[in-house]
Amino acid sequence: MDDGLLIWILLALPAVGAGISLIPRSSRAVLHVVCAVVVATAVVAFMAVAAVLRGSRIHAASGWFFLDDLSAFHLAVLMIVYVLSSFFSVGYFQQEPTASHFTPRFARRFGALWLGALWSMILVFVSNNVGIMWVGIEATTLMTAFLICIPVSATSLEAMWKYLIMCSVGVAFAFIGTLMVAAAAAPAHMPPSDTMLWTLLRANAEQLDPGLMKAGFLFLVVGYGTKAGLAPMHNWLPDAYIQAPAPFSAISSGIMLNTAFFCILRYVPIMEAVTGYSGWSNDILVVFGIVSIFVAGAFIIFQRDAKRMLAYSSIKHIGIIALGVGVGGLGSSAALFHMLNHSLAKPVAFFTAGRLGQLYRNNDMTYMEGAIRASRLWGGGFFLSLLALIGVAPFAIFMSEFQIIRASLWTGATLVAIMFLIGIAVVFVGVMRNVTRVVWGASSLKYDVAPSNLLERSIVILPLAALLLLGLWMPSGLWRFIERAAAIVGGGI
Repeated sequence: MDDGLLIWILLALPAVGAGISLIPRSSRAVLHVVCAVVVATAVVAFMAVAAVLRGSRIHAASGWFFLDDLSAFHLAVLMIVYVLSSFFSVGYFQQEPTASHFTPRFARRFGALWLGALWSMILVFVSNNVGIMWVGIEATTLMTAFLICIPVSATSLEAMWKYLIMCSVGVAFAFIGTLMVAAAAAPAHMPPSDTMLWTLLRANAEQLDPGLMKAGFLFLVVGYGTKAGLAPMHNWLPDAYIQAPAPFSAISSGIMLNTAFFCILRYVPIMEAVTGYSGWSNDILVVFGIVSIFVAGAFIIFQRDAKRMLAYSSIKHIGIIALGVGVGGLGSSAALFHMLNHSLAKPVAFFTAGRLGQLYRNNDMTYMEGAIRASRLWGGGFFLSLLALIGVAPFAIFMSEFQIIRASLWTGATLVAIMFLIGIAVVFVGVMRNVTRVVWGASSLKYDVAPSNLLERSIVILPLAALLLLGLWMPSGLWRFIERAAAIVGGGI
């Protein structure tokens, strides 16, 4: 089979699945259709990733779609998060206090939007045309906005509109940046149809107009950075995560932020070539990374809502990823490793926080004392996922953060390393002062009031086990894959 056909199948499966999910008459049947479509898409996605790992890029549509190591890495992370979150949603909506409002009509809407969001993120990752990549990001905004208000309430509608307006403004900035990049290609005398193909922009980067590229890159960072949750453009994120159902919060933090940041990563090697590898674009990412880490730390200290705390944790981690890429070299590989680690840990944190919120009928951590006694799975999973997220050894996030610090010191960015250490230390203290009472306090609920099934145990335990394994042992094949993806960010083709 032609590997290019895999891209078309990847795009077709969630689109067709979204239509099929509008057919079933029961809510449970809709969720089963969603899970089946996501698993089928994951199988095709990993076939495509395997083809890339064999050393061949995949091309389709006369080069408008393609898959290289960088996009294949993000595609693999996307499918891991989506499979976990889709299976979690089956049990979550059955236990939701507002389950009576999760009618077949709501379920069909959820299924179509859920799979539509998957389609739009796949579109971003397989696009060689930066204009189509922008369309994919805009589509994620439209698809996911209505997932925030399931079920509908005044506060969820307010959060949805805040998300929709802020991200739409950000995407508009990204659109202006995309047009500037296309205009910067004029000195290269490229055919009009080629001025938005990433591979050709990268190959002709030295001939692009530096002034237009610099201005365009700033618009792109602000625009896509808004969707990625970089501070100070992050304001939509905490409210959206609080009001949205836990499965949406899991995919948003676990992969949607990465999807928007992926768009920035595509432009970094072009900008470095345009500016003579002076580190101009990297310095911008370092600044946004440090600001995001400190903003997250400042707010986490005072949080009492579990999901809001996790929202600010997401801002911190996207800041760490930006910082790692900005440092360059080993930092880029460490940043992608950190992205994988965060995408394993954060969905588990939202799964467990969501189920604890259902048990206690409240997300306020002052009312969630003794969670580990109320439920060994959800309370214990919440505690362990938070330990992983704040970088406690031997979880893998400790290793990726350590590598970023080492990369900073190797490149002589000692001040950056110091500020990074201060920022993550503040987050560590803020999370621990909240979580200790939640986990070990006296529970107001009976012991293990939330019995779990094998599927629920698997979606909590397996990601945590993977994080522990990756913290102790890095498979050489996985690290080579990460290095190949990072080499593209660093200027490879």
